[in-house]
Amino acid sequence: MHPVFKLLDPHMRYTLDINALARQKLINADGIIESSFTPGRYCTEISSAAYKHLWRFDMEGLPADLIRRGMAVPDATQPNGVKLVIEDYPYAADGLMVWSAIENWVRAYVKHYYDHPSQVCNDRELQAWYSESINVGHADLRHERWWPRLNDSEDLVSILTTLIWTVSAQHAAINFGQYPYGGYVPNRPPLMRRLIPEDEEEKKSEKEANFMADPEKYFLNALPSLLQATKYMAIVDTLSTHSPDEEYLGERQQSSIWSGEAEIIEAFYNFSAEMRGIEKEIERRNCDPTLRNRCGPGVLPYELLAPTSQPGVTCRGIPNSVST
Repeated sequence: MHPVFKLLDPHMRYTLDINALARQKLINADGIIESSFTPGRYCTEISSAAYKHLWRFDMEGLPADLIRRGMAVPDATQPNGVKLVIEDYPYAADGLMVWSAIENWVRAYVKHYYDHPSQVCNDRELQAWYSESINVGHADLRHERWWPRLNDSEDLVSILTTLIWTVSAQHAAINFGQYPYGGYVPNRPPLMRRLIPEDEEEKKSEKEANFMADPEKYFLNALPSLLQATKYMAIVDTLSTHSPDEEYLGERQQSSIWSGEAEIIEAFYNFSAEMRGIEKEIERRNCDPTLRNRCGPGVLPYELLAPTSQPGVTCRGIPNSVST
């Protein structure tokens, strides 16, 4: 019955299930990742090191992430508080629209239930949930000083917006282009079985001679084996596929959960309408010849952050959760 549970429920749809499957098949020892990618048995170790040294929850929101990566600078005159260094950067340009829509929806929602800072501080369930997320969910990082505080409604808006953005739009932008980009293995091989010679010392070697004699043959022989390539294609196809019952950002199968809360229902309809407007704006941008990173000869339109999609591999669509 807690309002934050109602808000986050569709964004955690099947999360435990898909994470369990990933541990059993994807990231386990000798699993799909270790057997299909160049780092092999070091894949998870590399990811763990990146999490330990680079991951920060306060940097997971889009504006903060763009600043951290040098793709934007703080600018209080802009709607999201940032100015892009490269304006024709589709992920950032479309992403900031989606981020704003999520933030507007979350702010309207939070303000309805928490109109005074003391209500956030005195909500024992809410504070216990956030404390557990830090101290149990991220026990190894629990003493870091960068964890956001949860003292008032604006703190709650920021935390919830970051959570929803991460499991919906950010995941969609990273995930659903995998098969169109890497499904043809020579375009983006997950591993190479030979190193391309590049050192002066190697010029006289047999490897160098074979490479210089027939570079194309050398490249094809370096590609993954048939079994490795097929396994990789199958997994990226599965990960890139939208299910027929997918629930997209701005959609809810159980909107009746707020029956009697007219203000919340209206705010959600506004959010849905804003997402439809974003989809039309993305379509317009993809037809704008001045935006050369998304329109022109040989340039694919950028649709990874277009909110809706048909079932299957479409290279577009933002589901509410990371499950597929």
